[in-house]
Amino acid sequence: MVLKQTFEFWRSPVMCFLLSVVMVFVILGGHMDVYSGEGPRKVKIFNAATAQVEEVEKISRSEAERKKILTAEQFYVTRQKGTEKPFEGHCVIPEKKEGVYRCVCCGTDLFLVETKFESGTGWPSFWEPVSDLNVLEAQDNSIGMKRTQVICARCGAHLGHVFDDGPPPTGKRYCINAVALAFAKIDIPKKTKFEKAIFSAGCFWGVESAFAQIKGVIKTVVGYTAGKTKNPAYKDVCTDKTGHAEALEIEYDPGIISYEQLLDVFWTIHDPTTLNKQGPDIGSQYRSAIFYHSPEQMSAALASRDKLAKSGKFRDPIVTQIVPAQVFYPAEEYHQQYFQKRGIKPACHLPAK
Repeated sequence: MVLKQTFEFWRSPVMCFLLSVVMVFVILGGHMDVYSGEGPRKVKIFNAATAQVEEVEKISRSEAERKKILTAEQFYVTRQKGTEKPFEGHCVIPEKKEGVYRCVCCGTDLFLVETKFESGTGWPSFWEPVSDLNVLEAQDNSIGMKRTQVICARCGAHLGHVFDDGPPPTGKRYCINAVALAFAKIDIPKKTKFEKAIFSAGCFWGVESAFAQIKGVIKTVVGYTAGKTKNPAYKDVCTDKTGHAEALEIEYDPGIISYEQLLDVFWTIHDPTTLNKQGPDIGSQYRSAIFYHSPEQMSAALASRDKLAKSGKFRDPIVTQIVPAQVFYPAEEYHQQYFQKRGIKPACHLPAK
């Protein structure tokens, strides 16, 4: 009887299903990749040779495949988040007159030679990446300290870390492992200078969804700004005690869309007359605000607000803040492109009436 019950248990539909799932993982296990995660399979990357933004497939390879194309040290650094031994007192990757340093794993353009500087740390140092599109940043709490990890946006390779002790004009020091880089000699065309804008207009999921589909908007990042808490988490901002606003940082091509046109979009996607409130979302984190980066942006924002106020579109006065941009803290990854990742229609944002 016991043997019969055991046999019936193993041939039951539930167990057959579970065993089939296990077999799929066993068969595909060698081809799984930690970078395959949720979200879109394509990514926008800046091509230094053409000075154009291109949409390309993310690179996903198995551990075995990576070991075939990387040296043991390259694999240790880029895939296991290791750190190479620093050079004695100075960085010794070859000095090149013109070209770009690319990701050794996938060939993505990372840093132009002209942005390299001698930091005295023993690791290659750069004050700016080729584009913010080509690198990602993540918090790294290993070795008992908080650092910001730098990652290749296309293949997820660990490159190094970034610190706030670099030279002008950015004040950043991208401290990168030399073995994570591969030099390519190319003619560098004149780079299109992208500009940034920061807006707060209620729930940042909906704000991002509205701006991300506009031609000329190159990159969008949701996050927190204008508060008193350093490195806030979403749960902190939700208490309405940090002073931070849920905000959207936009990188855009001024040759395609102007700041004034972005302002026009900003005014139409929310109600600028409700203080610390958008639809059902209540709290100062949902305030209407424009955070300007330059005197030109400030003048444009003030003129745009005054024009809207005189238009008679709203019965109540506009309460939108127009203040200087402050430190912008990117929100947790699951907030980025929230609706797009989940394939659902934006539902938390209300257009202005």
